[in-house]
Amino acid sequence: MTGQPFSPQERRAVYRAILERRDMRRFAPGRRVDEQVLARLLRAAHAAPSVGLMQPWRFIRVTDDALRRRIHALVDRERPLTAAALGERGEEFLALKVEGILECAELLVVALCDNRERHVFGRRTLPQMDLASVSCAIQNLWLAARSEGLGMGWVSLFDPQQLAALLEMPAGAEPVAILCLGPVPDFPDRPALEIDGWAVARPLSEFVCENRWSELPAATTSPSAQEAAK
Repeated sequence: MTGQPFSPQERRAVYRAILERRDMRRFAPGRRVDEQVLARLLRAAHAAPSVGLMQPWRFIRVTDDALRRRIHALVDRERPLTAAALGERGEEFLALKVEGILECAELLVVALCDNRERHVFGRRTLPQMDLASVSCAIQNLWLAARSEGLGMGWVSLFDPQQLAALLEMPAGAEPVAILCLGPVPDFPDRPALEIDGWAVARPLSEFVCENRWSELPAATTSPSAQEAAK
């Protein structure tokens, strides 16, 4: 391992994976994920940074079809509850396709491990850093999947206690995400929720301040990710 920067071609590949990552809900039926590819993806997830090197992530691969259907039913029960909470946008939400649990080639559940209270390093004042660490692992898996030509979707419509019971998790463990993974028909050039008219992604300039929350940086324009990849 060296401290040298990546070559221009390697940098372009990294930025391409970041820019072309999408939250996928539609999968190519009947397609599988090669076992060696899946192993690479999980190794990428496990290589994520974690606060205090606590590695709080746990991955459950769901291979039982009956269990997959029960997880889907759990998510389906949450849909009308979310719609009710959305008020006037409820019907619009119910028209969206928000998961591909029954169609995806691989189904994974990512969880926070039990006994996390023993990890104090970096968490004394910010105990949620265990969740931040798990999120890094999920992002690693997502980007690696895109580089392999696979789509992934993050499903968060579920009751965590019910999913934990369904998967027989120990006390203290918490499910964070249901991940749908597999070959997809295509990768859209925009986020699915933009295409569906649900929301529009806002520009980076609205999220960067300097020194204080409301103070814009001195340079109001910044290079795009495409330019940074050159």
